[in-house]
Amino acid sequence: MTHKIGVIGGDGIGPEVLAEALKVVDATGVTYERTDYDLGAHRYLEDGTVLPDEVMAEWRGMDALLLGAVGDPAPGVAAPPGLVERGILLRMRFELDQYINLRPFRLPPRCDFEVIRENTEGSYAGEGGFLRKGTPHEIATQGSVNTRMGVERCIRYAFEKAKGTERQQLHLVHKKNVLTFAGDLWQRTFDIVAEEYPEVTTGYDHVDAACIHFVERPERYDVVVTDNLFGDILTDLGGAIAGGVGYAASANLNPARTGPSMFEPVHGTAPDIAGQQKANPVAAIISAGLMLGFLGEAEAAAKVAAACESPERYDGSTSEIGDAIAAAVRG
Repeated sequence: MTHKIGVIGGDGIGPEVLAEALKVVDATGVTYERTDYDLGAHRYLEDGTVLPDEVMAEWRGMDALLLGAVGDPAPGVAAPPGLVERGILLRMRFELDQYINLRPFRLPPRCDFEVIRENTEGSYAGEGGFLRKGTPHEIATQGSVNTRMGVERCIRYAFEKAKGTERQQLHLVHKKNVLTFAGDLWQRTFDIVAEEYPEVTTGYDHVDAACIHFVERPERYDVVVTDNLFGDILTDLGGAIAGGVGYAASANLNPARTGPSMFEPVHGTAPDIAGQQKANPVAAIISAGLMLGFLGEAEAAAKVAAACESPERYDGSTSEIGDAIAAAVRG
């Protein structure tokens, strides 16, 4: 089978790390048809393009999307804050219904767990606004949107993931003692779905407690499910405890497959080292491995995961690390 993959190198180190990720995909022997898209802050600064409707239409016909990083392309050069990220990443997640954000953190024996973050609701849904903006009496509101449908499908996906782990354990993370409406919906829905999975052991942690556990006892967790904002923060912390954001991969999934899923490293564009072959490509490579698994290429995905199991053994330039992992995949 030949998979149709859209490739968005983006800004800064994005194209560099993505080149190594695709080098490793090539090493697996999986066949794919690649279409490149010139998008990111650099493109916006050139001609004002963020994400054309015709590109979004093309993406709907893809099997997967692989993204490097988007954001300010060089020190001292800036697009309006958040414009590119909202215009590409959030639009992609919302319009392609990539409602699961899956981020694995593996650094045996220290940690081996996954965070499942609801990806299309919460504080990122855009509910809110200003009153009397620019005056001394300005008011800004930012709501957190949580629907029963959105919460339940995320929780149900998390239970399915937990069912397949060795300890069959799932933790809900929220702040239900303070966020009494959203937290109540998450907890009630979690409890109702849990009745369908008696084999899964469940637990709950407030998000502040979870931050402590991530640092002090990450082995406590197998699968964690949480909302959009808490998941964003927790997964950056997870990247730090698993060796750094250079090892932190992610998958933005549409489990119903009504549109393509998108795979990307968690790190940013790091414009200060762009073009210097200093960037760590492991997160991008792991993300490409997640993509292969979601595309049904289980054997290839397993080879990539095995090659990245001990990322600390890889040293050298960006391309040298990619070469070493590709060689390990080829065996």
